[in-house]
Amino acid sequence: MTQSLVGGFEPPYYTAVFTAIRPDAPEGYAETAATLHALVRDIPGFLGYESAGTPGGIGITVAYFRDLEGLTAWQHHPEHLEAKRRGRAEWYDSYRVHIGKVERTYGFDRDRD
Repeated sequence: MTQSLVGGFEPPYYTAVFTAIRPDAPEGYAETAATLHALVRDIPGFLGYESAGTPGGIGITVAYFRDLEGLTAWQHHPEHLEAKRRGRAEWYDSYRVHIGKVERTYGFDRDRD
């Protein structure tokens, strides 16, 4: 899970919201996730990601991209394609992907000095 929020970017930009239900700690999942998180950083237009999960196996990852070209490049990245294949075959009970265009963004940060 990420421990900080992705900063506000000047809209428009795009999100890929991945929600899934999976058993706890399936074999090979953590290693693959770490590899993918490192690889996506090299995709032109990648802005960052946030993820969270519940003890019951619901996970949510939101990836942010400057443009659809970057998001599409990630969608078709060979190692990402292999992870998606493995996810359907071994890891996930179900998942959904939602692609969105962000047109407005705002937030709040408490000063914790």
